[in-house]
Amino acid sequence: MKHRGLGRGWPLLSGRERVTSAHDSTPNRPRATNRAVHINGGMPPRCRSGTTSSAAPAELCEHVFVSALRFPCLREGDLVRLVSPASYPAQEWVDQSIRIMTSWGLKVDLGEHIVDQWGYMAGRDDDRLYDLNTAYRDPAVRAIVTTRGGAGAYRLLDGIDFDAVRRDPKPLVGFSDITYLHLGLWQHCRMPGIHGCIAGPRASTSVRHLLMTNQPCVLRRDDHSYTAAMSTSGQASGFLLGGNLGTVGSLIGAGLPDLQGAIVMLEAETPPGLGLGFIDRNLTQLLRSKALDGVHGVALGRFPGYEDYSDRGWTLTDVLTDRLGQLRVPILGGLELGHGIDPVATMLGTQAHLDADAGTLTVEAAALA
Repeated sequence: MKHRGLGRGWPLLSGRERVTSAHDSTPNRPRATNRAVHINGGMPPRCRSGTTSSAAPAELCEHVFVSALRFPCLREGDLVRLVSPASYPAQEWVDQSIRIMTSWGLKVDLGEHIVDQWGYMAGRDDDRLYDLNTAYRDPAVRAIVTTRGGAGAYRLLDGIDFDAVRRDPKPLVGFSDITYLHLGLWQHCRMPGIHGCIAGPRASTSVRHLLMTNQPCVLRRDDHSYTAAMSTSGQASGFLLGGNLGTVGSLIGAGLPDLQGAIVMLEAETPPGLGLGFIDRNLTQLLRSKALDGVHGVALGRFPGYEDYSDRGWTLTDVLTDRLGQLRVPILGGLELGHGIDPVATMLGTQAHLDADAGTLTVEAAALA
Protein backbone atom coordinates (compact mmCIF):
# COMPACT_ATOMS: atom_id res chain seq x y z
CA MET A 1 0.00 0.00 0.00
CA LYS A 2 1.59 3.28 -1.09
CA HIS A 3 1.48 6.51 0.90
CA ARG A 4 1.06 9.09 -1.82
CA GLY A 5 2.73 12.36 -1.03
CA LEU A 6 3.93 11.38 2.44
CA GLY A 7 7.46 11.87 3.67
CA ARG A 8 8.85 13.49 0.54
CA GLY A 9 12.42 14.25 1.57
CA TRP A 10 11.90 13.49 5.27
CA PRO A 11 11.71 10.24 7.25
CA LEU A 12 8.46 8.91 8.57
CA LEU A 13 7.72 8.28 12.23
CA SER A 14 6.66 4.74 12.96
CA GLY A 15 5.88 2.38 15.83
CA ARG A 16 3.49 -0.26 17.03
CA GLU A 17 0.57 0.13 19.39
CA ARG A 18 -0.88 -2.13 22.02
CA VAL A 19 -3.48 -1.79 24.74
CA THR A 20 -4.00 -3.48 28.07
CA SER A 21 -6.60 -2.47 30.58
CA ALA A 22 -8.54 -3.65 33.55
CA HIS A 23 -11.17 -4.83 31.07
CA ASP A 24 -8.75 -6.68 28.79
CA SER A 25 -5.57 -8.12 30.22
CA THR A 26 -4.34 -9.51 26.90
CA PRO A 27 -2.31 -7.12 24.74
CA ASN A 28 -3.32 -6.81 21.10
CA ARG A 29 -0.71 -8.47 18.92
CA PRO A 30 1.02 -5.87 16.72
CA ARG A 31 0.21 -6.44 13.08
CA ALA A 32 2.87 -6.93 10.45
CA THR A 33 4.34 -3.91 8.71
CA ASN A 34 4.68 -3.61 4.97
CA ARG A 35 7.86 -1.53 5.22
CA ALA A 36 10.07 -0.49 8.09
CA VAL A 37 8.75 3.06 8.10
CA HIS A 38 5.09 2.19 7.51
CA ILE A 39 3.18 0.82 10.45
CA ASN A 40 -0.21 -0.69 11.03
CA GLY A 41 -1.56 1.30 13.93
CA GLY A 42 -3.14 -1.70 15.63
CA MET A 43 -6.42 -1.04 13.87
CA PRO A 44 -8.87 -3.55 12.45
CA PRO A 45 -9.24 -3.88 8.68
CA ARG A 46 -11.05 -1.06 6.94
CA CYS A 47 -13.90 -2.28 4.80
CA ARG A 48 -14.54 -0.62 1.47
CA SER A 49 -18.03 0.05 2.67
CA GLY A 50 -16.56 2.35 5.31
CA THR A 51 -17.29 0.08 8.26
CA THR A 52 -14.71 -1.70 10.37
CA SER A 53 -14.65 -5.22 11.64
CA SER A 54 -11.96 -7.43 13.09
CA ALA A 55 -13.59 -10.31 11.26
CA ALA A 56 -14.25 -8.64 7.91
CA PRO A 57 -13.70 -10.79 4.80
CA ALA A 58 -10.20 -10.42 3.42
CA GLU A 59 -11.43 -9.79 -0.11
CA LEU A 60 -13.47 -6.78 1.03
CA CYS A 61 -10.97 -5.10 3.33
CA GLU A 62 -7.46 -3.81 3.55
CA HIS A 63 -5.32 -2.99 6.58
CA VAL A 64 -5.15 0.66 7.47
CA PHE A 65 -1.52 1.76 7.67
CA VAL A 66 -0.64 5.00 9.43
CA SER A 67 2.64 6.90 9.12
CA ALA A 68 3.71 10.28 10.40
CA LEU A 69 6.08 12.90 9.07
CA ARG A 70 9.00 14.23 11.10
CA PHE A 71 10.79 17.58 11.16
CA PRO A 72 14.37 18.57 12.02
CA CYS A 73 15.14 19.90 15.50
CA LEU A 74 15.35 23.65 15.62
CA ARG A 75 18.83 25.06 16.27
CA GLU A 76 20.03 28.44 17.45
CA GLY A 77 19.73 30.84 14.56
CA ASP A 78 16.71 29.09 13.00
CA LEU A 79 13.75 31.22 11.95
CA VAL A 80 10.29 30.94 13.53
CA ARG A 81 7.27 32.77 12.14
CA LEU A 82 4.42 34.09 14.26
CA VAL A 83 1.00 33.90 12.59
CA SER A 84 -2.62 34.48 13.67
CA PRO A 85 -4.91 31.94 11.92
CA ALA A 86 -7.76 32.54 14.35
CA SER A 87 -8.38 35.57 16.58
CA TYR A 88 -6.03 38.54 16.84
CA PRO A 89 -3.57 39.01 19.72
CA ALA A 90 -2.69 42.07 21.73
CA GLN A 91 0.47 43.76 20.48
CA GLU A 92 2.11 43.32 23.89
CA TRP A 93 1.71 39.56 23.60
CA VAL A 94 3.35 39.59 20.16
CA ASP A 95 6.27 41.52 21.65
CA GLN A 96 6.53 39.12 24.57
CA SER A 97 6.47 36.09 22.24
CA ILE A 98 9.38 37.55 20.29
CA ARG A 99 11.36 38.10 23.50
CA ILE A 100 10.72 34.54 24.70
CA MET A 101 11.83 32.83 21.50
CA THR A 102 14.79 35.08 20.83
CA SER A 103 15.99 34.17 24.33
CA TRP A 104 16.20 30.58 23.02
CA GLY A 105 18.58 31.76 20.30
CA LEU A 106 15.94 31.67 17.57
CA LYS A 107 15.12 34.35 15.03
CA VAL A 108 11.49 35.47 14.86
CA ASP A 109 9.56 37.23 12.13
CA LEU A 110 5.88 38.04 11.73
CA GLY A 111 3.11 37.15 9.34
CA GLU A 112 1.95 40.16 7.37
CA HIS A 113 -1.55 40.13 8.90
CA ILE A 114 -0.70 39.02 12.44
CA VAL A 115 -2.55 41.87 14.20
CA ASP A 116 -5.19 42.64 11.57
CA GLN A 117 -8.77 42.80 12.84
CA TRP A 118 -11.88 41.57 11.10
CA GLY A 119 -14.61 41.10 13.69
CA TYR A 120 -13.17 38.67 16.22
CA MET A 121 -10.61 37.32 13.74
CA ALA A 122 -7.11 38.45 12.78
CA GLY A 123 -8.11 39.74 9.37
CA ARG A 124 -10.09 38.28 6.51
CA ASP A 125 -9.92 34.57 5.75
CA ASP A 126 -7.77 35.03 2.64
CA ASP A 127 -5.26 37.13 4.57
CA ARG A 128 -4.95 34.70 7.48
CA LEU A 129 -4.61 31.81 5.03
CA TYR A 130 -1.99 33.75 3.08
CA ASP A 131 0.16 34.13 6.20
CA LEU A 132 -0.15 30.44 7.07
CA ASN A 133 0.62 29.15 3.57
CA THR A 134 3.45 31.62 3.08
CA ALA A 135 5.07 30.26 6.23
CA TYR A 136 4.76 26.67 4.97
CA ARG A 137 6.17 27.60 1.56
CA ASP A 138 9.14 29.56 2.90
CA PRO A 139 12.14 27.20 3.26
CA ALA A 140 13.79 29.62 5.70
CA VAL A 141 10.96 29.19 8.23
CA ARG A 142 11.57 26.16 10.47
CA ALA A 143 8.55 26.39 12.78
CA ILE A 144 5.22 28.21 12.90
CA VAL A 145 3.91 29.55 16.21
CA THR A 146 0.34 30.82 16.47
CA THR A 147 -0.30 33.89 18.61
CA ARG A 148 -3.56 32.60 20.07
CA GLY A 149 -6.68 30.52 19.47
CA GLY A 150 -10.12 32.07 19.71
CA ALA A 151 -12.14 31.57 16.54
CA GLY A 152 -11.66 31.37 12.79
CA ALA A 153 -9.05 28.65 12.20
CA TYR A 154 -11.81 26.31 11.02
CA ARG A 155 -12.44 28.63 8.06
CA LEU A 156 -8.97 27.92 6.66
CA LEU A 157 -9.01 24.12 6.48
CA ASP A 158 -9.95 23.81 2.80
CA GLY A 159 -7.29 26.26 1.66
CA ILE A 160 -4.14 24.96 3.38
CA ASP A 161 -1.31 24.11 0.98
CA PHE A 162 -0.88 20.52 2.09
CA ASP A 163 1.61 19.84 -0.71
CA ALA A 164 3.89 22.49 0.81
CA VAL A 165 3.52 20.86 4.22
CA ARG A 166 4.54 17.47 2.81
CA ARG A 167 7.50 18.93 0.92
CA ASP A 168 8.96 20.67 3.94
CA PRO A 169 7.46 19.47 7.26
CA LYS A 170 7.65 22.05 10.02
CA PRO A 171 5.81 22.06 13.35
CA LEU A 172 2.80 24.22 14.14
CA VAL A 173 2.42 25.38 17.76
CA GLY A 174 -1.00 26.21 19.18
CA PHE A 175 -4.13 24.83 20.84
CA SER A 176 -7.80 25.63 21.44
CA ASP A 177 -9.14 26.75 18.02
CA ILE A 178 -5.79 25.74 16.49
CA THR A 179 -6.89 22.14 17.13
CA TYR A 180 -8.71 22.43 13.79
CA LEU A 181 -5.39 22.95 12.04
CA HIS A 182 -3.66 20.13 13.92
CA LEU A 183 -6.42 17.72 12.95
CA GLY A 184 -6.49 18.92 9.35
CA LEU A 185 -2.71 18.56 9.01
CA TRP A 186 -2.91 15.05 10.45
CA GLN A 187 -5.83 14.09 8.21
CA HIS A 188 -4.15 15.22 4.99
CA CYS A 189 -0.43 14.90 5.70
CA ARG A 190 0.08 12.85 8.89
CA MET A 191 1.90 15.92 10.18
CA PRO A 192 2.50 16.05 13.96
CA GLY A 193 2.03 19.33 15.78
CA ILE A 194 2.55 20.87 19.21
CA HIS A 195 -0.52 21.33 21.40
CA GLY A 196 0.45 24.23 23.61
CA CYS A 197 1.55 27.84 23.85
CA ILE A 198 4.46 29.85 25.23
CA ALA A 199 2.41 31.86 27.77
CA GLY A 200 4.12 31.01 31.05
CA PRO A 201 7.41 29.50 32.22
CA ARG A 202 6.25 25.89 32.22
CA ALA A 203 4.44 26.35 28.91
CA SER A 204 7.42 27.92 27.17
CA THR A 205 9.88 25.40 28.61
CA SER A 206 7.84 22.46 27.33
CA VAL A 207 7.39 24.02 23.86
CA ARG A 208 11.13 24.69 23.65
CA HIS A 209 11.82 21.05 24.57
CA LEU A 210 9.51 19.79 21.81
CA LEU A 211 10.97 22.12 19.18
CA MET A 212 14.65 21.93 20.00
CA THR A 213 15.29 18.36 21.21
CA ASN A 214 14.50 14.88 19.94
CA GLN A 215 13.71 13.56 23.41
CA PRO A 216 10.27 12.28 24.49
CA CYS A 217 8.22 14.15 27.04
CA VAL A 218 6.61 12.56 30.08
CA LEU A 219 3.38 14.10 31.32
CA ARG A 220 2.44 13.23 34.89
CA ARG A 221 -0.97 13.20 36.52
CA ASP A 222 -1.59 16.03 38.98
CA ASP A 223 -3.56 14.30 41.71
CA HIS A 224 -5.00 17.66 42.76
CA SER A 225 -6.41 18.30 39.29
CA TYR A 226 -10.17 17.98 38.92
CA THR A 227 -10.00 15.31 36.20
CA ALA A 228 -7.51 13.15 38.13
CA ALA A 229 -10.47 11.33 39.65
CA MET A 230 -11.35 10.04 36.18
CA SER A 231 -8.23 7.87 35.99
CA THR A 232 -8.83 4.13 35.69
CA SER A 233 -6.23 1.39 35.47
CA GLY A 234 -4.36 -0.19 32.58
CA GLN A 235 -1.96 0.77 29.83
CA ALA A 236 -2.36 1.72 26.19
CA SER A 237 -0.21 2.82 23.28
CA GLY A 238 -1.00 4.59 20.02
CA PHE A 239 -0.70 7.87 18.19
CA LEU A 240 -1.75 10.76 20.44
CA LEU A 241 -4.53 12.70 18.69
CA GLY A 242 -7.23 15.15 19.71
CA GLY A 243 -7.21 18.44 21.55
CA ASN A 244 -10.07 20.78 22.35
CA LEU A 245 -13.27 18.78 22.83
CA GLY A 246 -15.58 21.26 21.10
CA THR A 247 -13.28 21.36 18.10
CA VAL A 248 -12.98 17.59 17.84
CA GLY A 249 -16.74 17.17 18.13
CA SER A 250 -17.51 19.82 15.52
CA LEU A 251 -15.39 18.05 12.89
CA ILE A 252 -17.62 14.97 12.84
CA GLY A 253 -18.68 14.63 9.20
CA ALA A 254 -16.37 17.48 8.19
CA GLY A 255 -12.88 16.02 8.22
CA LEU A 256 -12.36 14.40 11.62
CA PRO A 257 -9.45 11.96 11.22
CA ASP A 258 -9.86 8.26 11.89
CA LEU A 259 -9.17 7.79 15.61
CA GLN A 260 -8.97 4.00 15.60
CA GLY A 261 -5.88 2.81 17.44
CA ALA A 262 -5.22 6.28 18.89
CA ILE A 263 -4.91 7.62 22.38
CA VAL A 264 -7.40 10.49 22.32
CA MET A 265 -6.55 13.61 24.31
CA LEU A 266 -9.40 15.90 25.29
CA GLU A 267 -9.58 19.22 27.12
CA ALA A 268 -12.21 21.95 27.25
CA GLU A 269 -13.07 25.36 28.62
CA THR A 270 -16.56 26.22 29.83
CA PRO A 271 -18.42 28.16 27.11
CA PRO A 272 -20.62 30.85 28.71
CA GLY A 273 -24.05 29.54 29.61
CA LEU A 274 -23.61 26.01 28.25
CA GLY A 275 -22.64 24.09 31.39
CA LEU A 276 -22.34 20.32 31.47
CA GLY A 277 -24.58 19.95 28.43
CA PHE A 278 -21.71 21.18 26.25
CA ILE A 279 -19.48 18.32 27.42
CA ASP A 280 -22.31 15.79 27.23
CA ARG A 281 -23.39 16.78 23.71
CA ASN A 282 -19.90 16.64 22.25
CA LEU A 283 -19.02 13.31 23.85
CA THR A 284 -22.39 11.85 22.84
CA GLN A 285 -21.86 12.99 19.25
CA LEU A 286 -18.44 11.34 19.19
CA LEU A 287 -19.94 8.13 20.56
CA ARG A 288 -23.00 8.07 18.28
CA SER A 289 -20.90 8.79 15.19
CA LYS A 290 -18.62 5.84 16.09
CA ALA A 291 -15.66 8.24 16.02
CA LEU A 292 -14.35 6.76 19.27
CA ASP A 293 -14.76 3.13 18.24
CA GLY A 294 -11.43 1.37 18.46
CA VAL A 295 -9.55 4.03 20.40
CA HIS A 296 -6.87 2.56 22.66
CA GLY A 297 -7.07 5.03 25.52
CA VAL A 298 -8.17 8.49 26.66
CA ALA A 299 -6.01 11.24 28.17
CA LEU A 300 -7.85 14.08 29.88
CA GLY A 301 -6.43 17.56 30.26
CA ARG A 302 -7.91 20.55 31.98
CA PHE A 303 -11.59 21.51 32.10
CA PRO A 304 -11.47 24.95 33.78
CA GLY A 305 -14.74 26.40 34.95
CA TYR A 306 -16.23 23.06 35.97
CA GLU A 307 -14.41 22.60 39.28
CA ASP A 308 -17.24 23.94 41.46
CA TYR A 309 -20.06 23.47 38.98
CA SER A 310 -22.94 21.02 39.34
CA ASP A 311 -26.27 20.63 37.60
CA ARG A 312 -29.05 18.86 39.47
CA GLY A 313 -26.61 16.68 41.35
CA TRP A 314 -24.20 15.89 38.49
CA THR A 315 -20.67 17.21 38.12
CA LEU A 316 -18.14 17.03 35.31
CA THR A 317 -16.81 13.71 36.58
CA ASP A 318 -20.32 12.21 36.44
CA VAL A 319 -20.67 13.21 32.79
CA LEU A 320 -17.19 12.00 31.84
CA THR A 321 -17.71 8.70 33.65
CA ASP A 322 -21.12 8.15 32.08
CA ARG A 323 -19.93 8.90 28.54
CA LEU A 324 -16.31 7.71 28.42
CA GLY A 325 -16.71 4.74 30.76
CA GLN A 326 -18.52 2.76 28.08
CA LEU A 327 -15.39 2.76 25.92
CA ARG A 328 -13.79 0.31 28.37
CA VAL A 329 -10.26 1.56 27.70
CA PRO A 330 -7.62 2.98 30.06
CA ILE A 331 -8.30 6.60 31.01
CA LEU A 332 -5.69 8.95 32.47
CA GLY A 333 -6.97 12.21 33.92
CA GLY A 334 -5.27 15.05 35.71
CA LEU A 335 -2.93 16.15 32.90
CA GLU A 336 -2.02 19.84 32.84
CA LEU A 337 -2.91 20.27 29.17
CA GLY A 338 -5.17 22.88 27.65
CA HIS A 339 -6.84 26.05 28.86
CA GLY A 340 -5.78 27.76 32.06
CA ILE A 341 -2.64 29.31 33.43
CA ASP A 342 0.75 28.05 32.21
CA PRO A 343 -0.25 24.71 30.60
CA VAL A 344 2.16 21.96 29.65
CA ALA A 345 2.65 21.35 25.92
CA THR A 346 2.69 17.99 24.17
CA MET A 347 3.23 16.58 20.70
CA LEU A 348 0.17 15.42 18.81
CA GLY A 349 0.57 12.83 16.05
CA THR A 350 3.42 10.84 17.58
CA GLN A 351 3.46 7.54 19.42
CA ALA A 352 2.47 7.73 23.07
CA HIS A 353 2.24 5.27 25.94
CA LEU A 354 -0.43 5.83 28.58
CA ASP A 355 0.03 4.18 31.99
CA ALA A 356 -3.04 4.95 34.08
CA ASP A 357 -1.65 3.05 37.08
CA ALA A 358 1.60 5.04 37.14
CA GLY A 359 -0.19 8.26 36.16
CA THR A 360 2.05 8.97 33.18
CA LEU A 361 1.69 9.72 29.49
CA THR A 362 4.97 9.32 27.63
CA VAL A 363 4.94 10.99 24.20
CA GLU A 364 7.62 10.42 21.56
CA ALA A 365 9.31 13.33 19.87
CA ALA A 366 8.66 14.22 16.24
CA ALA A 367 11.91 16.14 15.84
CA LEU A 368 15.00 14.64 14.25
CA ALA A 369 18.42 15.38 15.75
